[in-house]
Amino acid sequence: MTAPLRSDLQTPTTPPAHGLHELPARFSSSPSPTKRPRARRRPPRGLVLGVLGGAAVIAALGITQLSANLGYDDAADGLEDALRTATAVRAETDHTLDVLTQATDAGHVILDAGSAQLAVPESTFSALSTAVDAGEEAGAAAETLAATALPSTEVKPFWFWDLFQGSAELAADEHSLDELVQDLDAATENAVDAEDAVQESGLAVLSAAGEAAAGFEAAHFSARNDAVIALRNAAADALAVTTIDDGAATAYLALQDAGAQVVATESEELAEKSGPLQGARMEIEAFARSLAPGVLLEFDWSPVVNGAGGDGSMGGYTTWWWDDPGRANIELSNSVAEQWPAERSKALVAHEVGHAISVKCQDMYDASTQDSIEKWATAWAISMGYTDDANGVWAYGYPPQEYIDAAAGCR
Repeated sequence: MTAPLRSDLQTPTTPPAHGLHELPARFSSSPSPTKRPRARRRPPRGLVLGVLGGAAVIAALGITQLSANLGYDDAADGLEDALRTATAVRAETDHTLDVLTQATDAGHVILDAGSAQLAVPESTFSALSTAVDAGEEAGAAAETLAATALPSTEVKPFWFWDLFQGSAELAADEHSLDELVQDLDAATENAVDAEDAVQESGLAVLSAAGEAAAGFEAAHFSARNDAVIALRNAAADALAVTTIDDGAATAYLALQDAGAQVVATESEELAEKSGPLQGARMEIEAFARSLAPGVLLEFDWSPVVNGAGGDGSMGGYTTWWWDDPGRANIELSNSVAEQWPAERSKALVAHEVGHAISVKCQDMYDASTQDSIEKWATAWAISMGYTDDANGVWAYGYPPQEYIDAAAGCR
């Protein structure tokens, strides 16, 4: 029986012939010693403190920078609010100044015009003069304040030291603006009070002048109708004024100019009526006006009127207007004045006034024909008690009784 084959080869136990020396992996079975870690070196104490101090400084600088930024922003916001307030208050002051200036300028115009025609009490004029002077003083003070330059916002600085300085400057500007606002408020209030005084005293002047117009008209009864109407209109405009401004000054000037025209036209009329018959003419005109109160009458005198005036005859001719105010122009021959105060003169004048007063009673008769118009004037003279044939009966015949009855209601 054969021995089994082996697949492994055995190494000979005899040492090799060439003297190979192998070192064992370990010299003994004891564990190998571990290496001791190298000890770390601590940094110097001064270096640690320096690093910590630097960090603290950096942190402090950061906080300071942040605080400076926030403080500057707050100061800038405060200044912006103050600027908006100051701008609004200054705009209000400017508006008040405009109103005050208009009033004082108008007051000067009124004062310069005076009251040569339409009389105004001296005390009333003095009050306006005082108010205008005070208004100009208040206006000048307010104008100086309103012209104060307002601060403007600057570009925001970067570093905290510049920010702190800028914040202080912004706060100072805000304080200055607050003071300016207070001063502007006070100046505006003074200007308003001054303007109120100008308004009150100025309106008193216009009111006094307007109310004086009626008496002025009555004192100048020989003025022409157009001038009297202009005076009435101007007086109404002056009395309607509620604010002393350019319009008020214009109204006052127009009233004084109208008064001057009344005086001028009266002078012209009196010059035309001068001479030996002037006294009689003035009496006749006053008589005619007494018969037709409320109707504006203007008179012209000529040697011959309506074909009559010579050889003891008398002539008259009347033109009237239906519009408001009722007015008429009566032409009379010189012979009417020469025969005055005869009843026939009065009767003829009454007939002409009957035409003139029809402006107050135009619906009482038929004005479509000349015959009806003349019958009405004759009837009116009769209704007034003037029965001489010169009342129109001689020229136009006796009017119907219904005309006389109707005319009696026209006064």
